[in-house]
Amino acid sequence: SDGEAEGGAPAAAGEHGGAGGAHGHDNTYGQGGAAGWQGAALVDDDDEGEDGDTTAAQAQRGKDIQGIPWHRLNFSRQKYRETRLSSYKNYENLGATAACLDALAPQRAARRDGAFYSFARNTRHVKSTIVHFQLRNLVWATGPHDVYTLHRFAVKHYDCLARRSTVVLDLSGDTNGIGRVQVSTLCAKHGLLVAGGFGGEVVCRSIGGRCAAHRARVSSDDTAITNALEVYKAPTTAAPRVLACNNDKMLRHFDAETFSVVSSRQFGWAVNHASVSPDGRLACVVGDDPVALLLDARTNDTVARLEGHLDYGFATAWHPDGWLFATGNQDTTCRIWDRRYLGAGSLGLFRGRIGAARALRFSPDGRFLAVAEPADFVHLIDISSPDFGRCQEIDLFGEVAGVAFAASEPAKGGGAGDLLYVGVADRTYGSLLEFQRARRDHLSSPALLAL
Repeated sequence: SDGEAEGGAPAAAGEHGGAGGAHGHDNTYGQGGAAGWQGAALVDDDDEGEDGDTTAAQAQRGKDIQGIPWHRLNFSRQKYRETRLSSYKNYENLGATAACLDALAPQRAARRDGAFYSFARNTRHVKSTIVHFQLRNLVWATGPHDVYTLHRFAVKHYDCLARRSTVVLDLSGDTNGIGRVQVSTLCAKHGLLVAGGFGGEVVCRSIGGRCAAHRARVSSDDTAITNALEVYKAPTTAAPRVLACNNDKMLRHFDAETFSVVSSRQFGWAVNHASVSPDGRLACVVGDDPVALLLDARTNDTVARLEGHLDYGFATAWHPDGWLFATGNQDTTCRIWDRRYLGAGSLGLFRGRIGAARALRFSPDGRFLAVAEPADFVHLIDISSPDFGRCQEIDLFGEVAGVAFAASEPAKGGGAGDLLYVGVADRTYGSLLEFQRARRDHLSSPALLAL
């Protein structure tokens, strides 16, 4: 399938099953359909712009941030949320996660009353496509106005100022030299845009360049899905490196200039995600195993085994200070670790609402950690709160394609980490949600309300 997710807004019941980890060639991503919308108008004529977007001012007047016309449906938003919470089935590979988690890791519930980011805009023409239901790293921001998303076979750049979306990487098979690529993952960092494919492809180009600089299939294995990509700076080289995580159980480091393999390591399980510390010395790796690993990024040797999760891992992220890092798992939890105190286990455990922790991102200033579930919820954990026990919960309907932070421009008075983007994949209400860091001096800013 190469379209938007069908479930979520409303009618998705949960994630489809696969053959374990990301190595089942199941490219479905949410079940259900538009049944919940039958007979309902698809726009709110009373408060709808020509482009179908929702602004902060409209939301303050009561319009749904996604433009869902609840007053024309046969159920309220609250009733539909209750239905989703009770019926959504989280996908697990090892089973009985919820019961085991309740027994092994009783934790007080996090306070979800934070109001750290304010809704700014919902842009309906920026659509996201999810090819594999377990892989949700498909939204990236390289600056306050530059967001990269995947729609069908094209990577698109969205200019948030001009409100214009353009194709920057066409992988439909006509121009890229390696045939059609079903994009499974993205990464945009350090001046590079890299896309991974369902057939083990990796396509790399410079941001701003006109064509792909490197194109390759990293493996001939039939199930070598490129599950995740990372672009990082090694301490001994000037050129960036690309880290590829594949379903053939391999972790490969590429030199971005020559695209030659610098080093690699084979594991006993599919590698689902990895990220490298800001100093380029350590890599956190998760895959089809409950135990996460901390590796020496230069030698790929294991530095530490990180135990505590109960299912397969699909997300990692490093705090900008280089000490803290996080892991996300299908057991519905995110764990926060400190590389200086690994013997004590994880410092904190955050449990989601309905599904796996599919994507993780720290804000550029390190104050917040975004935890994206596969559908309906994105949580913003306040890293400064005791035991990481306070968060803001962004409640939406639809499959979450990815999340990305971006630092605002200093001239506009913001600090680092001022913007947050959430990609929603849904046939009717697919969009890009924008949020702005809420500060005392501009919580009711006229400029924000005019967006």
